[in-house]
Amino acid sequence: MSVANAPELLSGDAEASGPRRRPSGVRRGLTRYLGLVPFALYVLLFLAVPTLIALGTGFFDGDGALTLDNVGALADPVILATFASSFWVSALTAVIGSVLGALVCYAMLGTKPDGPLRSFVSSASSVLAQFGGVMLAFAFIATIGIQGLVTILLKDTLGFDIFANGVWLYQVPGLLLPYIYFQVPLMVITFMPALEGLKPQWAEAAATLGGTRWTYWTRIAGPVLAPSFLGSLLLLFANAFSSYATAAALISQGAQIVPLQIRAALISETVLGRSNLAGALALGMIIVMVVVMTAYSFLQARTARWQQ
Repeated sequence: MSVANAPELLSGDAEASGPRRRPSGVRRGLTRYLGLVPFALYVLLFLAVPTLIALGTGFFDGDGALTLDNVGALADPVILATFASSFWVSALTAVIGSVLGALVCYAMLGTKPDGPLRSFVSSASSVLAQFGGVMLAFAFIATIGIQGLVTILLKDTLGFDIFANGVWLYQVPGLLLPYIYFQVPLMVITFMPALEGLKPQWAEAAATLGGTRWTYWTRIAGPVLAPSFLGSLLLLFANAFSSYATAAALISQGAQIVPLQIRAALISETVLGRSNLAGALALGMIIVMVVVMTAYSFLQARTARWQQ
């Protein structure tokens, strides 16, 4: 074999081996995405399909005919009052939870990042943020219910009756304390990474230039943390707005918030209780959630630029 023929042989080998390598690359690419198949099926079966079914029922009447009466019922004063109650409960608990949670995060900045105290608070927040539903409602009923431990203790020792003006725990105002209970740890989980992302060099530079601690937090750290704080606030609002189990366990009579109104539409026999109205109510909730989560995604994108 001559040396002159070597390039031709090498090029021929390269051309022959080229087509064999491409399928292997394609197969590796497909294999990489196979891991997403279980999650995609889960989202499709338990999120996308139920959502489409729920929305679709809002545009049909009991006989299966297309109608806009269910969507038009969203303008009913009773339904509007229900949305208003959900809005103010969600907004108030989100604001209180975000402020208290931010203060807890600020207090933890003085501890060691890998210390036992911060690890304990982070672990407890992860657990308490998921402690909701019937268990949380039972805890509050056993603690500050009509015959709750704290209620009886205050009445017998101090003569103070927390229900002197009405049993507020089983009405909409009674949702505030349970919601704040799981809103604060959720704020700790979502906002603490943003505080940890503050660079010590920024505080050192501000001090070198003669800035005070107040100047640092109002002109440097505050603007940097604002998108993350507002994003966490929106997340807390969405969390409270969509909560159902705790409210259903506490409020057995009436439908003062949207999730309970959906329940009433499915099981009630009143005029507003036709089952297809639940789909229209779900449509209203989804619109609110889409707006909130879109704003949350935008704020999270702003926050990610400072954390890089």
